[in-house]
Amino acid sequence: MSADNNELRDKILFKPPEYTYPGDCPICCLPLPLDLRQSTVADCCSKIICNGCSHANQMRELKESLQQKCPFCRKPNPSTNSEREKQRRTRVEANCPVALCHEGVEQLKKGNNRKAHEYLTRAAELGDVEAHFKLTESYQIGRGVEKDREKEIYHLEEAAIGGHPIARYNLGCRESHNRNAARTVQHFMIAATQGHDGALQALMELFKRGFVIKEDLATILRNHKAVVDATKSPQREEAAKF
Repeated sequence: MSADNNELRDKILFKPPEYTYPGDCPICCLPLPLDLRQSTVADCCSKIICNGCSHANQMRELKESLQQKCPFCRKPNPSTNSEREKQRRTRVEANCPVALCHEGVEQLKKGNNRKAHEYLTRAAELGDVEAHFKLTESYQIGRGVEKDREKEIYHLEEAAIGGHPIARYNLGCRESHNRNAARTVQHFMIAATQGHDGALQALMELFKRGFVIKEDLATILRNHKAVVDATKSPQREEAAKF
């Protein structure tokens, strides 16, 4: 890659993303937690719904003796695994990037690595950020595909550019390993402002070593707290109890 192309790539790479994966819950419109265990991908519509909204919907349905439905699209919940699989397949056949990525993850759980790679590649081509992140590991360890360091880094960067905080943090760790302090700090700053706890801790250590100035660290601390607080709600706290 030429010097001009490297410079252009860096401008894209280090531009703070407008979007933080996994985005906002489509029901409460609050940012989704970075911990994917605190949200669910609906098989029927492929929407990523926070546990707070899912739990509130379930409690309302139980209280009013209503049929259980998706809290977003209101389709009845499948009663069997075959019905659930049919819903997933419908979304996959419609080339929904979230559904394709989700199917890729399901295939990984089954050990079908080559099939998983196909689904994840299709999802990434359609712009799915999580698929790019998953492909990073596939090319790193040779999971369903030959190891390829260039493609590994490409997908990691694409995930970071798309707003994936963990991908951004991992890039910072790579630069730290390469002893490139300036790039390390840039990556960690972006990840921390997206709510990544590990990036914030890393910046605090870099501050002690003189690589981060006090004013920048104070700004990052405020931004990190604001982003994390924005993901909290009474509904989500209630769901966490169950």
